[in-house]
Amino acid sequence: MKIFNKSEWKKVKLVDVCEIITGNTPLKKEKEYWDKDEVPFITPPELKYEGINYITPNIYVSKIGAKQGRIIPKNSICVCCIGSLGKLGILKEDSITNQQINSLILKNENVDLLYLYFYLKTTKNNLEATASSTTVKIINKSSFEKIEISLPNLEIQKKISKKLELLENNIDFRKNQLNYLKELNKSLFTKYSKNKKVVNLELEEICEFIKDGTHQTPTYVNTNENGYKFLSSKDVSKGIINWDNTKYISEELHKELYKKIAPKKNDILLAKNGTTGIAALVDKEEIFDIYVSLAILRLKKEYNPKYILEGINSIETNQQFKKSLKGIGVPNLHLKEIKKVKIPIPPIELQNKFAERVEKIEKLKFEIEKSIEEAQKLYNSLISKYFDN
Repeated sequence: MKIFNKSEWKKVKLVDVCEIITGNTPLKKEKEYWDKDEVPFITPPELKYEGINYITPNIYVSKIGAKQGRIIPKNSICVCCIGSLGKLGILKEDSITNQQINSLILKNENVDLLYLYFYLKTTKNNLEATASSTTVKIINKSSFEKIEISLPNLEIQKKISKKLELLENNIDFRKNQLNYLKELNKSLFTKYSKNKKVVNLELEEICEFIKDGTHQTPTYVNTNENGYKFLSSKDVSKGIINWDNTKYISEELHKELYKKIAPKKNDILLAKNGTTGIAALVDKEEIFDIYVSLAILRLKKEYNPKYILEGINSIETNQQFKKSLKGIGVPNLHLKEIKKVKIPIPPIELQNKFAERVEKIEKLKFEIEKSIEEAQKLYNSLISKYFDN
């Protein structure tokens, strides 16, 4: 899409193109303000940083309560200016907001609503930089009104917003697909774990061993010093191992630790603290060592690691882990408790069938994640192209 010379775009302040209204909370003690669900009352939790957020209200006030503030018409933009600076959304219906939110009501038809919305999404860092330096960051109304935006003619605004809207919708659609596949994994596990031939076994019964990593905090080295990867619980989240930001230890320490535990493909790593109870499969041949915040589970050959992994990450198992947490401050799972956690185990042929289906789902998830990443890169480049000064 050809974009005309940006030097021809006008610089305007928000107050030049919008009426800006700061919200107000009706008194809580006045029951008549809150006794009927008649007018949406918008607060920061309903606003978002991601996507195009058409606001879904969670709280309502009565018509009498709404009179304590200013009714903001639908198709206005709400921006959080106290606390979570820059969160925003578009009103789907006439509403009032609390005092943390500034609402932008377009003054004329020469500004495209979505163009302004996308532009405002880029202002988060500027808002934080100019906020008052208190415990809770605040942008006062006068400062907010003076924010400058670049404004091309309406035709160009609409072309820009349409392109960005299509990308946002595509990314959102792909994310919904991804969430569906994640839920499909869970529902498959529920199906197989409810089989009549299932037996509940403790983890220590299905593992060759369950151990944790070194209790000694190592001295780390740079990757270019022939270092070896060293994983902790921070590297295990959402059921995957993040290999990109691992720390490294010396060859000497690696040899010492590797004699005690030599992780291998199809081992399961379980977070003992931090992301407590989250497990991930070692899905490739990789030489590494682990810290005490991780437990390593090596399964006996008659159990399928992908099925057991899903079992460990299930809600039911997570509840068992929560009951076993020890310590004040940062709770820990102890090996003794981990070994006693029970998993529903069907016959191996059903475990294998589950793993085959999960493998197909994982391939689809990988393709979708890749397409999201590519779309996000394009989106970010266009945002930079259109809105960076």
